[in-house]
Amino acid sequence: MRSLISKNTVTTDYWHTLEDDRIQCDLCPRFCKLHDQQRGLCFIRQNINQQIVLTSYGRSSGFCIDPIEKKPLNHFYPGSPVLSFGTAGCNLACKFCQNWDMSKSREMDSLMSQADPEAIAKAAKNENCKSVAYTYNDPVIFHEYAIDTAQACKELGIKSVAVSAGYVCEQPRAEFYQVMDAANIDLKSFTESFYHKITGSHLQAVLETLKYIKHETNVWLEITTLLIPGENDTEKELQQMTHWVFENLGANVPMHFSAFHPDWKMQNIPSTPTETLLKARSIALANGINYVYIGNAHNKVADSTYCHHCGKLLIGRDWYELSEWNLDKNGACLACHTKCAGQFDTKPENWGPKRQALHI
Repeated sequence: MRSLISKNTVTTDYWHTLEDDRIQCDLCPRFCKLHDQQRGLCFIRQNINQQIVLTSYGRSSGFCIDPIEKKPLNHFYPGSPVLSFGTAGCNLACKFCQNWDMSKSREMDSLMSQADPEAIAKAAKNENCKSVAYTYNDPVIFHEYAIDTAQACKELGIKSVAVSAGYVCEQPRAEFYQVMDAANIDLKSFTESFYHKITGSHLQAVLETLKYIKHETNVWLEITTLLIPGENDTEKELQQMTHWVFENLGANVPMHFSAFHPDWKMQNIPSTPTETLLKARSIALANGINYVYIGNAHNKVADSTYCHHCGKLLIGRDWYELSEWNLDKNGACLACHTKCAGQFDTKPENWGPKRQALHI
């Protein structure tokens, strides 16, 4: 059980005291060292009375029901609705943040919605959602709230989905992914210089998280890379990234290459051309990745799923709308009976592209 300090503020487990009486947060590799009352870079973890506490427990920036494909997860119960929520703050400092109004928020009043874990699980059940997604900002920083919600969801048969940058320490990572069913991890680049200069973090910790999820858990894993013109879109880097994914994670981890649009502190960079996304997709396929998609751009061919054995269309997608379904009840190709990697219902749900705000 979490120890309640005050309303919406609970104790955390990952910290230790330094010799100068500061407290070091051990949740993520940033290792913020905090004086009394000081907050970490994420803003929602704070040194209060010589212990690190989570100050946003039970508070959210809002709840929505989305298509699971929007996370993006294309091989985890396609067509199903997912109840999505996040909090405020982030443990990265991405200059291109697409959700900066939430992840960069320093105003706790931006967390207007309140719901305990059991209420979220019940709402997901009542709305016939297959899963709950911890998203919009990184669930790493609201670790305890996400875990308690995932446990409440499990009791009601609801799946849990993490949408994360994967920047987390070993011990909390193990606790977190023990209760998750699927994850989409942002692999923001494949160079340390990009991670250090553009995100204020480090690449190796993310690679370790990817390997951990794939090889040490039963969590379904997909990867997203936002391609930014002139920053992380060279053929050399894409070759290195996709080779690494194939060699370390295998052929069946889906990759998503998404289009950047000017935002936050990188408004001087143009949007990503669709041609760049398609080139990245071609490189990944040539390097052995079986399932590769593009995002934030409309291209039915590159949004759809194909059998990696015979090439037949398995799941047609038009934006977030499913158009064709050529999998049998076991998730195998109707043409050649090769299993498609992922987790599928016997028949797809038909939530479609709609986005529905929800009050809990």
